[in-house]
Amino acid sequence: MPLIEIADATDPRLDDFRDLTDADVRPDRRGIVIAEGANVVERLFASPYRVRAVVGVRSRVEGLSTVDDVPVYVVDKWLLSDVVGFRVTRGVLASADRGVPPSPFALLTNTHRVAVLERLNDFENLGALFRNAAAFGVDAVLLDPQCADPLYRRSVRVSMGHLLRVPFAVVDDWPGGLKSLRDNGFTLLAMTPRADAVPLRSVPSPNKWAVLLGAEGPGLSAEAMAGADALVRIPMAGGVDSLNVATAAAIAFAQLA
Repeated sequence: MPLIEIADATDPRLDDFRDLTDADVRPDRRGIVIAEGANVVERLFASPYRVRAVVGVRSRVEGLSTVDDVPVYVVDKWLLSDVVGFRVTRGVLASADRGVPPSPFALLTNTHRVAVLERLNDFENLGALFRNAAAFGVDAVLLDPQCADPLYRRSVRVSMGHLLRVPFAVVDDWPGGLKSLRDNGFTLLAMTPRADAVPLRSVPSPNKWAVLLGAEGPGLSAEAMAGADALVRIPMAGGVDSLNVATAAAIAFAQLA
């Protein structure tokens, strides 16, 4: 992994990393994944995503694993900040191709634990949820069309790169596509704070389960809950109406796993 010194912020070899404060959510940049920080970059190296380039200060890039045929650009910290558009405290970034999105229900082959997300549009919650999914052995994540982009830089960073190891896909037929989960033998458990829901601790763990989670505030839609086999709640002390969605997901994954 030879190191290439760059001293000009306008060098086109750095274009993958330019103006990241908004560029990675623009339609013309949706083909690129950005990993930020040494741990996240290392997990990108170990993921199915094809790495395009690495850029960082010398002290950070010299400690990275070797990846064949990937250019590694060495810059000083001020030039790096000028290129990306903010102060890069972690000192290293990498870019990768997203690849072709999988068919959502192709992910269900040899799968037993699935998270299903509806209208989850906060990038940090999404990243934290994927990190929890990886921690508790969730095999795949399915998202409705209104969910935020999981591969946005902030989601990848908050997940500590674990998002890159959990397969995911968007279910365009929503909520009709939930029927395909049941057809594949999954028990659908919809998480909700409703008083008439079954306490999570009393739910026997099915052989194949799918946990449905909605956005903070509105929660799951009535249509999504109608497609579930059971409504499930996490019992809480009085005066607390709900948990952060990533926290609720972690509790559900740990209990069912």
